[in-house]
Amino acid sequence: MSDPASTGATQCGHLTPEQARILREHGTERPGSSPLNDEKRAGEYRCAGCGTPLFRSGTKYESGSGWPSFFDAIPGALGTTTDTSHGMTRTEVHCAHCNGHLGHVFPDGPPPTGLRYCMNGLALSFVPRDGAG
Repeated sequence: MSDPASTGATQCGHLTPEQARILREHGTERPGSSPLNDEKRAGEYRCAGCGTPLFRSGTKYESGSGWPSFFDAIPGALGTTTDTSHGMTRTEVHCAHCNGHLGHVFPDGPPPTGLRYCMNGLALSFVPRDGAG
């Protein structure tokens, strides 16, 4: 796994202490705590650290996990690494631009990809499409 300090994660924009814990220290927010769980407007979800577009609203779905979930990402926006913490092996997802930790991807999502990108809401910012209110 890459060292975030050497790949630009420390150069992300202004972050709250909790966002820094998630994006830079691979933390996780409590399930059900993100206002983005209830976000239904058209728009895009961006990295809270650097503003890179990551997901389009049309790929968001209710997974029941307690975290904002998506079945597909914007091509080239994400990178992955193997995470063996907490006694399990998972695929960690990070921003391809600033290397900030976003969450994990699991092979139990809906069609057409079969993937569930389970993201920390504090690692994301939502930008509504013009006119989406």
